[in-house]
Amino acid sequence: MRKVVPFAKARETSLYGSKAVGLGDAVRKGINVPPGVALSGDLVEAVAAKDRPAIGKVVKAIADLKAPFAVRSSAVDEDGVNASFAGQHLTVLNVHSAADVPGAVREVWWSANSDAAITYRQKVGLMTRPSVGVVVQTLLNPEAAGVMFTEHPVTGRDERLIEASWGLGEAVVAGLVVPDHFRLDRSGAVLERKAGRKRIAIRSLPSGGTFEEPVAADRVSQLCLDDAQLAGLSALALQCEKAYGPRRDIEWAVQDGVLYLLQCRAVTTGKPASPPPPVRPPVRDPLTALRRVQLFADMDRRQAEQIARVVKERRFDKGETIIMEGSGGAAFFFIESGEARVTSKGVEVALLGPGDHFGEIALIDGGPRSATVTAVSDLVCYGITFWEFRPLIEKNGAMAWKLLQALAKRLRAKDSS
Repeated sequence: MRKVVPFAKARETSLYGSKAVGLGDAVRKGINVPPGVALSGDLVEAVAAKDRPAIGKVVKAIADLKAPFAVRSSAVDEDGVNASFAGQHLTVLNVHSAADVPGAVREVWWSANSDAAITYRQKVGLMTRPSVGVVVQTLLNPEAAGVMFTEHPVTGRDERLIEASWGLGEAVVAGLVVPDHFRLDRSGAVLERKAGRKRIAIRSLPSGGTFEEPVAADRVSQLCLDDAQLAGLSALALQCEKAYGPRRDIEWAVQDGVLYLLQCRAVTTGKPASPPPPVRPPVRDPLTALRRVQLFADMDRRQAEQIARVVKERRFDKGETIIMEGSGGAAFFFIESGEARVTSKGVEVALLGPGDHFGEIALIDGGPRSATVTAVSDLVCYGITFWEFRPLIEKNGAMAWKLLQALAKRLRAKDSS
């Protein structure tokens, strides 16, 4: 059921994920939220596969939203009390136009199937196929933003802990600044104010993406929130507790004097986040690339087309680590263009190019990666996840046999070398 709805109509966590439904609850309760839409998990997967009707559906749904956009993950099992995927699932900020949103959605889908996310799933016992909903919102250009905990996350005290900085809140979430620090009691009385060292502010670029803007010297240690804004945050904490329950982790922003809720999740540990990658243009036909891969060379056209239908494009920048030795993994990649270096225990073992592949063992045993793969140049790959490939193999004995033969040839060649 490929659906895209405004936040006010996002009610089913199984379709849209907890983040989207949480924003929907906020809208229905009159809390200020930047306008946006929720995409269901199956629609996101179709967009990641470059399904034209799905892409058209998303572009049409956001036509009335003001650009630029923030594109955020809203996986069905994300942001629960026992597990938080903060820092694993991607947020792409300052997507410049509606036409660029599908590419950002694709990046978000891949982040939920990355080695880091898979390793985390194994750690918390959620080794199931992720259903990745996405929220697309108008991106604010805030004077100040940050995070607020409705209960102190370290001491457990019944008080509000607020961390704030100039510009977009990613400077706080990603640990790029020493933020201003505030503590309030439940009535809103200020218990502590401590100025941080906010040397940069994350700002939007006119062409898309973000940059780190140096903060003027006289504002580096100037508190970025006044008493009225702290009172507004105190009221927002009460609203969120009433709507969602106690112990909330809230992201917020202030623009033109108006306080907005960006997201509200259950308090969990860990807040790191990765900087968003650039939105990239689409590429070529995966079937053509697939037929050049030796692992699939003996498959007939029908079998190759079955695989091509489930692969999804992924790009890596020069120098980027694609997979890390020892990490969990559930995706296999074959190279369309560019080169990648394979190392094991710090020793280079192979240089890969178009038609080569890596990570196939993860399709079979889901075990830790046996080597590290790094992009030597800008790299265009197609990827297949364990969740997509295994059903194909289970239903197609001939395909499974050819895969076993190909792997046996590789093992025989390795033993004889």
